[in-house]
Amino acid sequence: MNEGVEWAMHSCVNLSWVAPERAVTAAKLAAFYELPTAYLNKQLQALARTDILTSTPGPRGGFRLARPAERITLMDVVTAIEGPDEAFRCTEIRRQGPNADARTDNPTPCLIDEAMRHADLAWRRELAARTIADIRDQVEARAPGRPDQVRNWFEHARV
Repeated sequence: MNEGVEWAMHSCVNLSWVAPERAVTAAKLAAFYELPTAYLNKQLQALARTDILTSTPGPRGGFRLARPAERITLMDVVTAIEGPDEAFRCTEIRRQGPNADARTDNPTPCLIDEAMRHADLAWRRELAARTIADIRDQVEARAPGRPDQVRNWFEHARV
């Protein structure tokens, strides 16, 4: 998974603390973690294409959550950034090499493929069961002042 997933999730959590009518620019979101604006903007645009964020152009524009944080799963964010493909792709290498089973009609499934698909499904279910609101709430429980710090920083940062 590329770092854009982490950046996108943090951006969504931070946007969940900003007033819904307020947009935050990609430059401010990037500056908050000292990230490259152009690259973070690509991640934010991917989130906007999948209706996780809305994007408003212009001098007072920027990004905001397109729906409540309770309705944005971690899997939604991963899929927006990485795409819907499974993490593992079996290429049937067991059919190559000196001991290959070259029969194409072999009904025996690849056990490595089965194990990886099972793990991928468990991972996807776990991410689909957690929301941006869950993460936000856990951060607030551990660091109660964090939402105010984030709001104040976005309000006063000169980026």
